[in-house]
Amino acid sequence: MEPNRSTNSVEETLAKASDALPLPLYITNIIFFSLFPITSYFLLLRWGEKIRNSTPLHVLTVYEIINILLLLSSSIYLLTFFGIGFVQPFTTPSTSTSTDTDTDTASDDYNTDDSLVQSVLDGTLPSYTLETRLKDCYKAAVIRREAVQRITGRSLEGLPLDGFDYESILNKCCEMPIGYVQIPVGVAGPLLLDGCEYTVPMATTEGCLVASTNRGFKAIYASGGAASFVLKDAMTRAPIVRFTSAKRAAEFKFFLEDPLNFDTISHVFNGSSRFARLQSIKCGMVGKNLYIRFSCSTGDAMGMNMTSKAVEQVLSFLQDDFPDMDVIGISGNFCSDKKPAAVNWIEGRGKSVVCEAVIKEEVLRRVLRTNVASLVELNMLKNLTGSALAGALGGFNAHASNIVSAIFIATGQDPAQNVESSQCITMMEAVNDGKDLHISVNMPSVEVGTIGGGTTLASQAACLNLLGVKGASKGTAGANSRLLATIVAGSVLAGELSLMSAIAEGELVRSHMKYNRSSRDVSKATSCA
Repeated sequence: MEPNRSTNSVEETLAKASDALPLPLYITNIIFFSLFPITSYFLLLRWGEKIRNSTPLHVLTVYEIINILLLLSSSIYLLTFFGIGFVQPFTTPSTSTSTDTDTDTASDDYNTDDSLVQSVLDGTLPSYTLETRLKDCYKAAVIRREAVQRITGRSLEGLPLDGFDYESILNKCCEMPIGYVQIPVGVAGPLLLDGCEYTVPMATTEGCLVASTNRGFKAIYASGGAASFVLKDAMTRAPIVRFTSAKRAAEFKFFLEDPLNFDTISHVFNGSSRFARLQSIKCGMVGKNLYIRFSCSTGDAMGMNMTSKAVEQVLSFLQDDFPDMDVIGISGNFCSDKKPAAVNWIEGRGKSVVCEAVIKEEVLRRVLRTNVASLVELNMLKNLTGSALAGALGGFNAHASNIVSAIFIATGQDPAQNVESSQCITMMEAVNDGKDLHISVNMPSVEVGTIGGGTTLASQAACLNLLGVKGASKGTAGANSRLLATIVAGSVLAGELSLMSAIAEGELVRSHMKYNRSSRDVSKATSCA
């Protein structure tokens, strides 16, 4: 679809006012910036002489007239933002062949949607600059969306545009938006955890997930609840630095790991933020390359940016004592972020959480329709032996990532960090003479925050508020994010319990066929804003 306006009209729309000047803009600026003080100084001197000599001020010489004219012109130039607005009307030729009225200005033409779309298509108006140029984030999304449809020849009908605050994501959450994806949010609960009840929001498109987790919550509640413990709270960042020799790299390693130097390094690290507090430094060395894993607490923020900023400050500080240190990158993958890694499985990253519950025999039979022996055997053969056979790294569970992803999306966490946050080992064993089931989950790398990033968006903030962990803790720093991590672990515990029971009793396929399939054709349905 082509716009009604001609290409010439679009080009005129995007013409810069400075193009009308006879000289380059920077030369014009230099001339007028110089003229103003010079002419002012000359006229002040001349008028001072006239006053002393009693000469009438209105009697002007040729030089004085010229200087007055130059002063006026330079004043006009400066007052009209370098004079472009004043010069443009006198130097831009009028176009009598235009189909628009003579009174239309370039700025009015520029503000018409069709010309903006065409400008994006022509490449004269980069799509990523729309928000800055238009000062209207919603209109920028409208223009960009239409341009995408014209470029691709494919419709975006069904992708909502209205009803979203695009200002809230500017320079924060998403670049070049054209709409938003709707993900339904269900609730499961109450989760009885550490004596408190929580209604847990879960954003997912997988049928059965919320219902299954809810069944697990019911079994935990009927058995007296679950208990959780945060074993460690430390975000990590591991830059890679290189030296001229392995000897120098080893010397730097010894320096960093020497307890006598920790206070100095910690002082520099902690000075970068009110909440970043260095906990430990561990190094890995390969040849003359050194990987330095800084671990620190970060309050209620997930803390990746905070940690990176602090690490940069430490490296800059240490550069004076180790001038031959070459910083290759702020991250050397020894952190390790958004990748399955043994270092996270062993050392932990973010919040290391354990959660447990004892499920009574009667609850297993009535709510979960299974028994202790079947669950213990299935867990050993599936979650432990099967995962080992598959070479799993932190994947000794049934479906921890299902629950983690759903809560992460609902509460504005980084979905990509589901990779390490879902590392989990599920344990089950018979207790109380084999009558009851002890179930636990160990999750060493739950990376969550309650401030910053996606947690500031209205929908996600509402879900955090539902859990009672919105924003920064008013008491102990980091209390809200640690509580969120335990809720995630408690929810995983419930999900593991319910799914394993379904598998043990052969109900998995039947339940998914009932709840996770739809005969309704929604391919042509248009989502409401």
